[in-house]
Amino acid sequence: MTTPSSPDPYLFLEEVDSPEALAWIGERSDRTVADLAAGERAEASQARALRILDATDRIAWPVLRGRFAYNVWKDGDHPRGLWRRVPWSVLEQGAPAADHPAWETLIDVDALAREEGVNWVYAGTVVRRPADDRALIRLSRGGADAVEVREFDLAARRFVPASEGGFHLPEAKCSVSWVDEDTLLLAAPVLPDGSDATSSGYARVARLWRRGTDPASAPVIFEGYDDDVAVGAARDRDTGRYVASRSPDFHTSQEWFWRPGGHPETEQPVLVPVPEDCRVGSTGPWLMLRPRTELRIDGVDYPGGSVLVVPWAALDADPSRLPAPTVLFTPTPSTTVEDVSWGRGRVLLTILDDTESRLEAFAIPDAPTPAPASPPEWQRLPVEGLPEHVSIDVLSLDRHAGLADLAGDASAQPHPDDAVLAVSGPIVPPSLVLLRADGSTVTLGSTPDRFDTSGVEVSRHTAVSDDGTEVPYTVMRGRGPAGPRPTILYGYGGFMVSMRPSYAALRGALWLEEGGVYVVAGIRGGGEYGPAWHQAAIREKRPRAYEDFAAVARALVETGVTTRDQLGATGGSNGGLLMGVMLTRYPELFGALAIAVPLLDMKRYHLLLAGASWMAEYGDPDTADWDDFLGAYSPYQHIRPASEVRYPPILMTTSTRDDRVHPGHARKMTAALEEAGHEVEYYENVEGGHAGAADNSQEARKAVLTYEFFRRRLASSSSK
Repeated sequence: MTTPSSPDPYLFLEEVDSPEALAWIGERSDRTVADLAAGERAEASQARALRILDATDRIAWPVLRGRFAYNVWKDGDHPRGLWRRVPWSVLEQGAPAADHPAWETLIDVDALAREEGVNWVYAGTVVRRPADDRALIRLSRGGADAVEVREFDLAARRFVPASEGGFHLPEAKCSVSWVDEDTLLLAAPVLPDGSDATSSGYARVARLWRRGTDPASAPVIFEGYDDDVAVGAARDRDTGRYVASRSPDFHTSQEWFWRPGGHPETEQPVLVPVPEDCRVGSTGPWLMLRPRTELRIDGVDYPGGSVLVVPWAALDADPSRLPAPTVLFTPTPSTTVEDVSWGRGRVLLTILDDTESRLEAFAIPDAPTPAPASPPEWQRLPVEGLPEHVSIDVLSLDRHAGLADLAGDASAQPHPDDAVLAVSGPIVPPSLVLLRADGSTVTLGSTPDRFDTSGVEVSRHTAVSDDGTEVPYTVMRGRGPAGPRPTILYGYGGFMVSMRPSYAALRGALWLEEGGVYVVAGIRGGGEYGPAWHQAAIREKRPRAYEDFAAVARALVETGVTTRDQLGATGGSNGGLLMGVMLTRYPELFGALAIAVPLLDMKRYHLLLAGASWMAEYGDPDTADWDDFLGAYSPYQHIRPASEVRYPPILMTTSTRDDRVHPGHARKMTAALEEAGHEVEYYENVEGGHAGAADNSQEARKAVLTYEFFRRRLASSSSK
């Protein structure tokens, strides 16, 4: 057992690209591939998974920008992807096929990677609105969070070289947005000495970067502190107002603004008068407030999880106080708002009701100037034709008019408040749905079934945790005889991330179709029931998440879904930490565990990559937090020898290019488990970032390793 006072014999594995570390991971990864990915069955699974991911009859999920819908398309011929677009007028007639002649390729990422000899991964775009003529392309090396930013001419379909004045930012963890055709708002560490970076590696300052100048010399308009998580800035095109934010930790922020017409280089910003744990959003003349805990305004209390709106004009007139807000949503014990999407004339709220999605819509009224004595009315709008018991994602709702729209060209975007949605269920393949401005819906296309869903049963249940809390979980049971089956239990339980009942083709094809059971647990720490559900398992309360997951595991055995030896569990990132605790604290509950891109050494997590940004979630190991609670569950410090305890077999996976959660966590834990005499399979993909895969072939390999591991370990366990 490693203790904080004893030397860590595996620190060398934190050196990401050292020859010694690379040799260590190479030997183990090769062995794992030879074990789990070889053989007729595994190879057939790999081929099927890749066919599913590369299928050309799947939906091209669009992002609306003015006259066009944009998409990144990956298939067997384009594993890195094509960034392309299709006219809006084509999309609204139905989801265009992959080979539809209207598709216009803008960037071939594979060709760019070959030309430059860099394993580029497309990481997003910021298009200049409303002209829609230039874009800032984000390119990641191997899928890392840090990106290189380049300006792209959408009309000429080419990058604008720096020699012609094109914007170009070297690799950094950054945010960037357009102010005008020659100016960007940039939040990125650009100084050689790192003094403009926070301790988490993100931007500490925001700058106004003008074309043709060095970003390092761009004037600073806003600054945070070294121990902040990050700062950011944006400009609202409708009002000309600048806004900036600094995040003292992962769950809090201060929001600042310049009044319309104010100049951020010469004037001081004004602080929005809300608590730091209140999320603030802005669109045009409206300010949106989403408090995490109870918020008092003018003597009235609004519960955490509410969605409130106030006119910016009220703060422009008196920045010291907020006016009475309009309430768009008040939470209940079973409901929370997961997302808010602003259009030009309406706003959409994605509401989770016992983890299942529905939408509510409101007409956005004209903003009063000056602010009225009473809140303006926000009229509820119809939303019709969406199914129940599904997962709904608002993919795009474009509130910015293109130049053709501004000129009165109705054909450019005939329905400017239309939204495109992705709708799916555990055994319902995803559909692309157009939600029109009048509230009606049209299905533009659906993905074919990727696995045989006949006989697959989906049911919702609750388990009772140690403190009496009811914890929801969803069971997906493949076709087969009654009685216990090999079962995989998945969980996350952190950062207010919600587990929803959605479609997963590889899960169905590689597990459910073969008669397996898959279970998704909505444990505390997530966002399934709003901010309070998350806050119930942070810092010193983190063990509540682990108790919840263990309660679900016991319930699955007690209700006859599975047996202990047939029960596997998996999770990644914060869910990887969850798996690490299951391994070291609850090993008797499981027959096998798969742990992906995990945090595991909670004594050093804040010193590695972005780890310092998560101390509000976990605590600070350099303070009494270590003795009070962190040290009690940190998996790396609680490994026991095989002579004392039987751990279930383990599959550990990570990525060399993960610059969010350091691969050293997985490496060191594996080394220590091996030394203690436990069975560990280890696989490290050389690229892929925190997602663990940079293209479809890598995604297929990752899935096959996981499901083949469980197929072999749980089947062999059940026969004991």
